[in-house]
Amino acid sequence: MSDNTRLELLRRMLEKEHDDVFLNYALGLEYAKNSQTIILAEVQFKKVTELDPTYMAAFYQLGKLLEAQTKLSEALHYYKLGLEIAEKRKERKAIGEFMEAIFLIED
Repeated sequence: MSDNTRLELLRRMLEKEHDDVFLNYALGLEYAKNSQTIILAEVQFKKVTELDPTYMAAFYQLGKLLEAQTKLSEALHYYKLGLEIAEKRKERKAIGEFMEAIFLIED
């Protein structure tokens, strides 16, 4: 399936279920693949964090996206929020990934 087909499918699905967390996250991932739609990806990931403030993957992807745009303080903010969630859930792998991302910015 092409990127454009996936984008169109996700958009159509979101018309019916506009607050579906996974669909919004998936749309963010699709937008993140293209440098011309990076801003749309950022909007989608932020929407996911508003719809579900515990959706760790969205915090990580948002941090990576912002880091790539050299918005380091904002990226750090989202990484730290994600780390808090991972620590509450005691998810060691996620804790390690967030800590590494934070370390690389703060170093």
